[in-house]
Amino acid sequence: MGILLRRTAFSANIKERRDYSCAVYDGDGETVAMGDHMPVHLGAMPLSVREAIAACRPGPGDIVILNDPFRGGTHLPDITAVAAVFVPGESRPAFYVANRAHHADVGGMSPGSMPLAREIYQEGIRIPPIKLVRGGAMDEPLLELLLANVRTPEERRGDLTAQLRSLERGAERCRELVARQGLAAVREQMAALQDYAERRMRRALAELPDGRYAFADQLDEDGTGSGPLAVRVAVTITGDRAHVDFSGTARQTAGSVNANYAIAVAATLYVFRCLVEGEVPYNAGLLRPITIEAPAGTLVNALAPAAMAAGNVETSQRITDVLLGALAQAAPERIPAASAGTMNNLSFGGTLPGSGQPFAYYETIAGGMGAGPRHAGWPATHTHMTNSWNTPVEAFEHQYPVRVTAYRRREGSGGGGRQRGGDGIVRELEFLTAAEVTILSDRRARGPYGLAGGDPGQPGRNLLNGRPLPAKCRFAVEAGDRVRIETPGGGGWGGGSAMIGEPPGS
Repeated sequence: MGILLRRTAFSANIKERRDYSCAVYDGDGETVAMGDHMPVHLGAMPLSVREAIAACRPGPGDIVILNDPFRGGTHLPDITAVAAVFVPGESRPAFYVANRAHHADVGGMSPGSMPLAREIYQEGIRIPPIKLVRGGAMDEPLLELLLANVRTPEERRGDLTAQLRSLERGAERCRELVARQGLAAVREQMAALQDYAERRMRRALAELPDGRYAFADQLDEDGTGSGPLAVRVAVTITGDRAHVDFSGTARQTAGSVNANYAIAVAATLYVFRCLVEGEVPYNAGLLRPITIEAPAGTLVNALAPAAMAAGNVETSQRITDVLLGALAQAAPERIPAASAGTMNNLSFGGTLPGSGQPFAYYETIAGGMGAGPRHAGWPATHTHMTNSWNTPVEAFEHQYPVRVTAYRRREGSGGGGRQRGGDGIVRELEFLTAAEVTILSDRRARGPYGLAGGDPGQPGRNLLNGRPLPAKCRFAVEAGDRVRIETPGGGGWGGGSAMIGEPPGS
């Protein structure tokens, strides 16, 4: 499913950066298997699948789409597509297949649809669960309505079509599996995979000492002047179960760093999956021994009409950081220091010289990985809730009116220690035409924490023609202007003055 989606997509964001995810669900909508794609997508998608099933009851040949963060989505650029898979002789779906892809523009107040918004209505078109395909036929009026609300309609049409073809391929493969093995055997094995994942997770939890482990960190600010904003967690381990409590986290804010419950679930699933040694099926069984408490109205479970664009990309990373910080107290020999802790989101758009055609682009930029007890941190790596690639310079310069004037490791930005944190990246772009630019980043006020006495990584920096920019900002550029993003390095492990627990200054 993922290969077909990538190869048939139009945008660089999907075909080059691979900002998409695919998964298969059983007839009850419970996850059976996920692709090796984006953790922030994969852990949140089951809530979208449930919303699609409940709202639309998809039948044969139907495909439901949605992006509403208050109906299981993450942020508006992430459009999820869900299809029911029927097999001969069965009146109810045997499977569901779904994918989620980040679209480079879905309208809203800024090109790239990652604005400094104050409410969801400013961020782009908001799609509740609705059938885009009915009985195998595209709902053309609905598609035209969607495309009329974006800056790059033909690219959106191409990416949506790629998502639909990906689901068709997934449904085809599921039916082939049933034809070979029989539905009863396939259902038995799907349940067995989920039960096996549950057993593996329970074993991993049972190896941790019982206790309550608390940790806190913060986001720099929300883009509207509010901050710093605390993210707090307490993890309670009891036998082979865990309770994750985000009480004490800051209330939802005016800016777009709000995350929904689906994102809190996705980050929790990712971190606890990392506790399991070796490979394990990534499915619904992993979450069975874990309960999650995320108080409504906070940064980790925001309510409408909160702005959400950066919650998916920035707050998800801080949720990961605090979970790892808490678990480092239970398993100090296994947990790494904080990685960059930001996706360094850059989006821009304008009008192509000569043709007058609009363009919009979005990317995340890698940073440094945190060091662990037995390894130094990797440099220039997309870590934790992102699993995307970097857009190749050749593809970037070919498709957009920019020139990449610097793209290298940010030497020395990783934190020191017995194991050194990985270095971040320097990425500088020269614009060849006027454009509007938005940056949503974090870890600019304070670097990622070290562990076991390791030093923090260096904070990141954003610059326009050499002048410092805020962590979250929106501005216009002219031809010849240069935007430079210096991403944070990862924290170091061992050998400095900091202690495991809350990072200095929190």
